[in-house]
Amino acid sequence: MFRAIMLHGNLGRAADACASSQPTLSRELGRLEQLLGFNLFDRVRGRLRPTVRALALMQEVERSFIGLEQIAARASELRTQSTGRLRIACLPALAHALVPRALVYLSQAHPELGVSVHPLESPWLEQAMSEQRFDLGLSETQEAPAGVALQPLLKVNEVAVLPRDHSLCRKARLQPLEFTGERFISLAVGDPYRTAIDAMFEDAKVHRATLFETTSAVAVCAMVRQGLGVAIVNPFTALELSGPDLVVRPLSVAIGYQVNMLLPDIAAPHPLQGVLADTVRKACAALNHHLSL
Repeated sequence: MFRAIMLHGNLGRAADACASSQPTLSRELGRLEQLLGFNLFDRVRGRLRPTVRALALMQEVERSFIGLEQIAARASELRTQSTGRLRIACLPALAHALVPRALVYLSQAHPELGVSVHPLESPWLEQAMSEQRFDLGLSETQEAPAGVALQPLLKVNEVAVLPRDHSLCRKARLQPLEFTGERFISLAVGDPYRTAIDAMFEDAKVHRATLFETTSAVAVCAMVRQGLGVAIVNPFTALELSGPDLVVRPLSVAIGYQVNMLLPDIAAPHPLQGVLADTVRKACAALNHHLSL
C-alpha cells in the first residue's frame, strides 16, 4: 500500500493499482502512520507530498521489493528450464571486455542457455557472492569472501592510453619520465590503481597536470579519445576501446592488474557452472595472448 502511494502520487491511482478503494487505502495509511509514530505524507491542497522520512523508508521498501522480484524471476526460470539462468557478477571493467568473450564460447556450446550479467563494484560484488546470489564472480580481490572459493585467473599489467597523433605514440614502451608535464586523466582518489600510479610517478619525481578524474576506466578512455590528455588504465578496457583514436602502449614499470574467479562455496552449484568457468578461463587465455603480442 505504502509503495503504491509513493509510486502513483495519490490515493486514487494507488487504490486502482492495489485493486482497492480510496477510503480503504486512506484508513490503512492512517493506521501505518499511527503504528510508525510519524507522518509519512504532508497533505497539501488535496495531494500527498512524501516527507523526508517517507523517502528514506521507500529506499528500504524498494530494496526488499527488488529482492522479492529477483526471487520470483529465479523461480520462474527454474520452472521453465531444467537448469535455470546462469548469473554472473563482475566488475564493470570486465563486463564489457572479458565477459562478452566468455559468453561467445558459452553460446557456441549451449546456444539456448540464458545468462544474466550484473556489473557490481567492490565490495558489493564480494558481499553478493558471500550471500550466494550468483553462480560465478569476477573480481580483483585477493582474499576469498566468506562462503566463497577464490581461483586466480589472470595477472597482467596496466597500460597507457594516448590520443591519436600524440607525440608519445611514437614510443613502443613508455617510461614514467616521459609523462612529465603531460595533461593526465586519472582515476578517482581512493582507487587502488590511482594510488599505485601516483606512487610510480612520485618515485620517478614526475609532475603531471592532472586536470580530470573519474571513477570509470571507460570514461577515462573516452576523455583520452577526445584529446583531453593521456592516462593509465586496466588493459581489458584499453584493449576493448582501442582504435584509430585511442592508442595503447605498455609501460616500463609493472603495475599489476589481477582477475580472480569467485565461486559460491555453500549454495548448490548450477549444473553448468563448471562449463561457464571453463569459458571464462578460455576468454582469459585469449585476452592474455592478445596482450602479449
